[in-house]
Order: sequence, then C-alpha cells, then structure tokens
Amino acid sequence: MRVSLPSSLTGHFLIAMPSLAATPFSRGVALLCQHDEDGAVGLLVNQLSEYRMGDILGQMRLDCTDPELADAPVLIGGPMQQERGFVLHREHGHWESSFRVNDMWSITSSRDILGAMATGEGPRQALLVLGYSGWGAGQLEQELKDNSWLTVEANDRIIFDTPLEERWSAAAGLMGLDPMQLPGYAGHA
Repeated sequence: MRVSLPSSLTGHFLIAMPSLAATPFSRGVALLCQHDEDGAVGLLVNQLSEYRMGDILGQMRLDCTDPELADAPVLIGGPMQQERGFVLHREHGHWESSFRVNDMWSITSSRDILGAMATGEGPRQALLVLGYSGWGAGQLEQELKDNSWLTVEANDRIIFDTPLEERWSAAAGLMGLDPMQLPGYAGHA
C-alpha cells in the first residue's frame, strides 16, 4: 500500500530511520518549518548542544537573573550554519525577524527575542537552537522514498513538554510505532 504525502510537510515531524544512524540526524526529530518545490528547512528538536541558555545570553551581553532560564538547554537545529541561533516559539509576537511556520509556531532569529526572554518578557514556550537542517529541491522527497524518514504531524507536547531523550520515541509513538522495534534500532537502547 502506497501512502500519499501532503504537498507540503510544513508543520510535520521528520523522524529518523535506521539508515541515518551514522549521520548528524541519528535518532533525530526535525520540525519542518518550510517545505515546497524549492526544498525544505527544518529544526532538530531533540539534539542537545554543549551550551546552556545562560552561555548564549552571556555571549550576547544580555543579563539573565532567572536560573531556570539560564540552565535551559540549547539544541542543535541541524548541521547548517551552527553559528546562527533560532528561537522556535509558540506565541507569535512582534519580533524584528520572525517567520511564521503555521498557526502554532514561529521562528525568530533576531536578538530582541533573546533580550525579552532574559527579562521575562519573551514567549513562555520557546527553544533556542543553533543551526538548521536544509534539503534542496527534491532531496527530501528522495530521502522519503528511500525510507530515511517517517513523517507525522508535529505537536506542542513533544516540542515543549517531552524530555529531550524521549522525543524521538514519543514522535514515533504518534504513528503508533515503537522505534526500538524498527529493523536496525533493536538492541541499541
């Protein structure tokens, strides 16, 4: 049985399959932020970087007095431009450089959102990621045909409430799958 995909997977998760185990996408969950005939852009939402939010705010000379925010993890959004930061957030707001993914999420890359977060004025639900994932025209479609990824509509609970180490299995669970039962992953818990 052939499953047809929507014309755009914007707002969907890409869940890494075993064929991606030796890549930066190993056990990755990417939120597709843009997908059209020109290609796709996404952010990994479960790959931990070596930084904490306080490290990034300090580098930007922004004071943060909230210890919980300062200790928040910073994620690796993908292998491209890891020197650039992106804030994935729920409330759309009026930031200088924001891109609306859909009715639920926006991505902001301007400093003003970090300043607002540092003072407690930013979005309540937000992730800071460094870098992004990108696919050229037709590349993602070919990877889907090659069974490199599973796709499912994304949800807030996994992005903002599920612990990082559980996001991959929770995203697969949206499809009713246990990823440890997939060939190539069994025995690698």
